[in-house]
Amino acid sequence: MSNIWIICRKELKSYFVSPIAYGLMAFFAIIAGYITYVATAFFIQQSMQGQMMGRSMPMDMNEQIIRPLLMNVSVFGLFMIPMITMRVFAEEKRQGTMELLATSPVTDWEIILGKYLGALMMYGFLLLVVFVQVLILSIWGRPDFKPVLTGFLGVLLQGGCLLAIGTFISTTTRNQIVAGVATFAVCLMLWILDWMSAFNTSSVGQVVSYLSVIQHFDGFAKGVLDTKHVIFYLSFIFFGLFLTGKSLESLRWRS
Repeated sequence: MSNIWIICRKELKSYFVSPIAYGLMAFFAIIAGYITYVATAFFIQQSMQGQMMGRSMPMDMNEQIIRPLLMNVSVFGLFMIPMITMRVFAEEKRQGTMELLATSPVTDWEIILGKYLGALMMYGFLLLVVFVQVLILSIWGRPDFKPVLTGFLGVLLQGGCLLAIGTFISTTTRNQIVAGVATFAVCLMLWILDWMSAFNTSSVGQVVSYLSVIQHFDGFAKGVLDTKHVIFYLSFIFFGLFLTGKSLESLRWRS
């Protein structure tokens, strides 16, 4: 366990000694802040118009501000995650330290879990920026924080799936740009698999649609914690890390 934590800290530190972490957090803060501002302004405008016209309109901050924010944040993950994972193993291979890592007394799973947890924590810091904005929003409103926390859990689990796939892809090349582009392409494909259900209602279409990471997020965004969606995400993460393990195993044999 200590080896995993050491590798995790090293991985997380590598993000913050370069402009990567600060650039991603600044970009995330600006985009999420803009979405929050627009959604809040529209929410206030609708509320004022309803009062002026003498209509009692049910205004739900969770439904009209926070849920759209979380949906958009999950979309931005498609662009952020490749930037986080593209260097996880590709940088080691480019610097020539991958062979040293592969032949070290540390096990493959310790390496994988350490690096994956470092990337997951980096993604968690991005979500923390958004969560701070929600806390600021709660000063003037009274959102229900149970659906908010459930929604953030869904975003984190969904991001964890894509991070696991990106970690695997990073083991297949020493070029960070190639790793980033390939990760984005695969993540986008996993996102749009849900479109299959729009025109194909056969069993094959339903299975393909079920593999889409976005299909399992809607319940979280509504504040519903469904164990089958949690199991799907955790299984997907395990599958991505399993592929990473097999890739590292082949590197160890070649070293």
